[in-house]
Amino acid sequence: MPLYGETMPISRRRLFLSLAALFAALGGGAAARTLLARYYDGPASDHFDGVRFFDAHSSPLKKPADLLRFFSGRGEKWPERAPSPYSDRPPARVEGKTIRVSHIGHVSVLIQTAGLNVLCDPVWSERASPFTFVGPKRVNDPGIAFEALPPIDLVLVSHCHYDHLDVATLSRLAAAHRPRVITPLGNDAIMRAYDPAIGAEARDWEERVDLGRGFSVTPVATRHWSARSLWDRNKALWASFVIETPGGKIYFVADSGYGEGYYFKTARDRHGPFRLAMLPIGAYEPRWFMRDQHMNPEEAVRALADCGAEFALALHHGTFKLTYEAIDAPREALAVALKTAGVSAERFRTLLPGEVWEIV
Repeated sequence: MPLYGETMPISRRRLFLSLAALFAALGGGAAARTLLARYYDGPASDHFDGVRFFDAHSSPLKKPADLLRFFSGRGEKWPERAPSPYSDRPPARVEGKTIRVSHIGHVSVLIQTAGLNVLCDPVWSERASPFTFVGPKRVNDPGIAFEALPPIDLVLVSHCHYDHLDVATLSRLAAAHRPRVITPLGNDAIMRAYDPAIGAEARDWEERVDLGRGFSVTPVATRHWSARSLWDRNKALWASFVIETPGGKIYFVADSGYGEGYYFKTARDRHGPFRLAMLPIGAYEPRWFMRDQHMNPEEAVRALADCGAEFALALHHGTFKLTYEAIDAPREALAVALKTAGVSAERFRTLLPGEVWEIV
């Protein structure tokens, strides 16, 4: 996503970026210092140059002039509120090989299977922003009330953009559930700077984590980037996750451009077959700016074919206004793309917050 996401009137946009610059420049407090910090210190690799991470298969990041051009646009207007008619109260555990997936909103999902409860990119905050008073604001409540969560064993955080890494929610989870948190390199430093109690473990691409009882998690490469401010671009790694369970493998893709489908094909070849892929379909307009970092629905259907998953769940739409398209555009465009490709809508589903899909 772009650094601060939401398409705002120009006066609010200028205020927001000015406050962000002031916040980082002042260096006041742990959160501000984190914006300028070196999150990871390790040996150079084929995707780390000693200071910043990079992706040899992606296009160069947009220039500041492109960012300014993007923020000068307005896009389609979203409603102030778009409440979901659904609200889930999940069971404490789901045993056996059934995979129960509850859509919390945006990219946040609860996966329950074989006695394990996993949260992916959990965001319960009102805004996907470093501030509480400005930035992308959710238009619907989380599909599960925080107090209704079952015991959480594991949390996966894909990268440090504010609509994915929500330190306030992670701190609440640490206090209430003390889950194990797995995230790509460098993101653990951001979490610990906010709350040392967050049990974060940083892993590199293709570094498999054996969880026991037939479960494992492997961060895998994806076409994206990272930042928490204007000064820390790509100082933390980003990833998708392959989650191995007794009921089959799940491919969780929180954010990704499509490119030529390289990473989806690579995931299939190295880690498939997949029972379920979770693929982003929103925050894709305008294409000149978003193409390299976010898929559109047509590309998401191609990604499903590339990774070869049996089923797919659409993510990254309908909760936070980050780009130009209308709130319902991703769902409508996905329906058209599925029909054109001859893929059943039952195979690639969209859920509203609070809706549940049980794959048996």
